[in-house]
Amino acid sequence: MIILFFWFCVFCSLYSYFLYPLLLLIGVKKYAKASVITNPRTDHLLNYSLIVTAYNEAQRIEEKIINLLALQFDPARLELIIASDCSDDGTDALVASFSDRGIVLVRAPQRLGKENAQWSAIQRATGDVLVFSDVATLMQVDAIEKLDRHFQRGDVGAVSSEDRFVGTQGAVAGEGFYVRYEMWLRRQESRLGGLVGLSGSFFAARRDLCRQWDIHSPSDFNTALNCARAGLQSISAPDVLGFYADLKDPSKEYTRKVRTVLRGMTGLSRHLEVLNVSRFGFYAVQVFSHKLMRWAVPWFLLALLLVSASLAGVGGFYRLALIGQILFYATAGLAHLSERMRALAPIRLIYFFVQVNLALMDSALKFFSGTRMTTWKPSAR
Repeated sequence: MIILFFWFCVFCSLYSYFLYPLLLLIGVKKYAKASVITNPRTDHLLNYSLIVTAYNEAQRIEEKIINLLALQFDPARLELIIASDCSDDGTDALVASFSDRGIVLVRAPQRLGKENAQWSAIQRATGDVLVFSDVATLMQVDAIEKLDRHFQRGDVGAVSSEDRFVGTQGAVAGEGFYVRYEMWLRRQESRLGGLVGLSGSFFAARRDLCRQWDIHSPSDFNTALNCARAGLQSISAPDVLGFYADLKDPSKEYTRKVRTVLRGMTGLSRHLEVLNVSRFGFYAVQVFSHKLMRWAVPWFLLALLLVSASLAGVGGFYRLALIGQILFYATAGLAHLSERMRALAPIRLIYFFVQVNLALMDSALKFFSGTRMTTWKPSAR
């Protein structure tokens, strides 16, 4: 029985990162939906409302506004809104100074978090499509034009940008490999049941999908779920990019991960119906695989380490399995202490994997102890 449990832990540890992507590849090959424009809407042009959420962003809000004003899109069809989550550092005054350039300030009545500030802006917005972005994310000048082309597909309800981390030298930095892996997963999910979650820093959705707005769930997950409910597709757009800098203080990255995962757990717990396969089909399988099984990985890894230790005396294979795991985690521990070791790509990947799973475990402990997180303070970049 304990040997069966060993292999069960191996399977569950590998499933989310390796077996689920393989399942997606098979599904894409057999059942992929068209990625070209089908059923284009030609009856009228779509208007866009671009909503940027801000809390105490006086240091960088001007850079973001300049980025918005540089967008190459028909100004008669584009509304620019800054949604302030009750900023008290002068952010609102800076935004108001751009009112003559078409920037609209919407201040939430009370500080209840990012999604509440977005909801305040949604009620003010007039566009057919709502675009959501963070202050730290910079867009290319043709970003809205590219979004518009995607929304010509009548079956598309939401479009997610693809993330790009930028270092001080202007190159992809930090979590580059992991981000590329996640972007690849999104592209495959786009072609099947739809995205499990959009890029929270830059995504767009048809206005009707934003009428069911849960201020206690991450808007990127809730919007993808609303797409699935409506029978529309949420897609990842490789040509729509969101650029944001690595954190100035890398030690804050762990805290950001915990915050992000905790919010994700809260959102899924409020909408467990999404796991109903009879209602959501393969989309429910994607949520289970990409979210729940990913969050469970650290617990399966811990169980695997313990059961390997108990089986070490049974045979050479299990002894080698235990030694391999110990060396793996020891490598991550040494990388934590040595910046030189973290500079080596394979070791950096091991370190990042262990750090992510520690954050997942920490998030789960906080979630089941009753901790919730709705308000936020932007990370310094």
